[in-house]
Amino acid sequence: MELKQKKRDEIPAQYKWKLENIFPTDDAWRKAADTTKAETEAFEEFEGTLTTGEAIFACLEKYFDIEEINGKVDLYAYLKKSEDTNIAASQAMWDIADGINTDVNAAAAFMKPEILAHDVATIRGFIANTPGLKKYEHYLENIMREKAHVLSAEIEEILANVEELGYAPENIYDMLISADLKFGNITDENGNTVEVTDSRYTSLKASPDRRVRKDVFETFWASYWQLKNTFATMLSSGIKKDVFFAKTRKYPSSLDAALSESNIPRAVYENLIATVHESLPILQRYFDIRKKALGLDELHMYDRYAPLVEGVETKIPYEEAKKMVSEALAVLGKTYVADMEAGMEQGWIDVYASEGKEPGGFQAGAYGTHPYILINYEDRILDAGTLAHELGHAMHSYYSYQNQPNVYADAPTFTSEVASTVNEVLMMEHLIKTTTCPKTRTYLLDEYIGMFRDNMIRQVLFAEFEMITHRMEENDEPLTLEAINEVYRSLNVKYYAPAMVIDQDIDIEWAWIPHFYMNFYVYQYSTGFAAALAFAKKLQSGCPQALEDYLGFLKAGDSDYPIEILKKAGLDMSSPEPVKDTMQVFERLVNELKKVS
Repeated sequence: MELKQKKRDEIPAQYKWKLENIFPTDDAWRKAADTTKAETEAFEEFEGTLTTGEAIFACLEKYFDIEEINGKVDLYAYLKKSEDTNIAASQAMWDIADGINTDVNAAAAFMKPEILAHDVATIRGFIANTPGLKKYEHYLENIMREKAHVLSAEIEEILANVEELGYAPENIYDMLISADLKFGNITDENGNTVEVTDSRYTSLKASPDRRVRKDVFETFWASYWQLKNTFATMLSSGIKKDVFFAKTRKYPSSLDAALSESNIPRAVYENLIATVHESLPILQRYFDIRKKALGLDELHMYDRYAPLVEGVETKIPYEEAKKMVSEALAVLGKTYVADMEAGMEQGWIDVYASEGKEPGGFQAGAYGTHPYILINYEDRILDAGTLAHELGHAMHSYYSYQNQPNVYADAPTFTSEVASTVNEVLMMEHLIKTTTCPKTRTYLLDEYIGMFRDNMIRQVLFAEFEMITHRMEENDEPLTLEAINEVYRSLNVKYYAPAMVIDQDIDIEWAWIPHFYMNFYVYQYSTGFAAALAFAKKLQSGCPQALEDYLGFLKAGDSDYPIEILKKAGLDMSSPEPVKDTMQVFERLVNELKKVS
């Protein structure tokens, strides 16, 4: 029996997102795209006029009106592409939207240089004396903060036009993974011939049958080895792009450039890596516990996700998962849960995997629309956790959109990963608390520890990989396939050996990680995880102020720097303490697992 992915038209409508809530038809999208183009061309009339507060206000109002339309155009095209990457018409729409984005950025390139032609005192005078401009105070202050890195209007326009080319590695990666890369078949534990896909790899690598785990591990990575030079060239090109823009804008490094966008102190990144390094012996103890519980002489990379106990029913149908999420998130208040449940029934979520659908999961939105979630649900506890995670993103967007103007509606990445992980943590702790079966509790405890392993420690490994490879490019060291593999392998040895055998196939794993094509993104999973644990602890106390602080955080969007938004909610992420506290919880859970396994 051969199991193949369904085609999209075989998925029931109630399990697909409703793109008609953005535009009723593709023709309506095209009209909006044409409107955006026309408005963008007309926007050029503001160039050379930003000499008064009134002119700046009028320009910003028009710009964010265009951005609101463009956001919807971009979102619709992106979601169409993501639901089936094999459809050429959808890919064409995304190409059009991508081009419009470039045009909007190029048309607006004059704004920052003209604003920065004024000194800080003048801009603050404009804000104080121009009706309506107060709304843009943080936006303007942020521009002035970056004054040393904003170039002339002419150069800014060139950079805006070049930016689209810079996305090539990420776009090529998306198409390879979603449409072109094939992995072959394996035989599962029931004797079925199973087509290996990106989403199925995630479930098959957690098979209780070691032969299946090894087969899918080797089959999956064999396809990446076949394209090893292509992926190395893509990654190297992406890193070169990051370094080029950082140097052009006169940042000390590409890391500093990435952190500067949200005004994140460099110490946050460096303290994160250093603190996790101190805790690696705990990770080694955890792997020793796994090896003993699984009865293995050697623990291989393909054993990382093997279930520690057998006979545990871990299947959770989607409808059951929705109820489970609502129960787990009850501490977030009746209004939050009601809003979330309404979203689950009103076309927010595209649920099941289908041929050509983008793998993994994400949440996307635009000002003036509701959030959209893509998942590939396969009835596993991990999938239920993914649902809770993406709903955290969605509710963050939902409340930000409701409570902020367009200029501040999109939460920065540094804080967006907090909301999603709070939901995951609350759900896992709810499951562990409510189960009455000792075997199930052991299983869930190991899954919870896995969140620390994957969302905290593994992401720090990734962050260190990014830092090293970008530094190599900045030091003119060649980023060859061999060099990239060596960096990645050495980090796996540092983090996982000697408790685990570092199989050669893991050397190419970097090619699978989409965030390596996104410029210093992954560290925010770790900082977000640490902040989420702290929030979850406060919320579970039942303190009304804790809930008020957290909801205030969700509503804040990008209205202040992320470090300051978290401080207002009671968390200081500029200190290493939240990360240290997280690793202490990790150690407590590992000790608990040792007692029950």
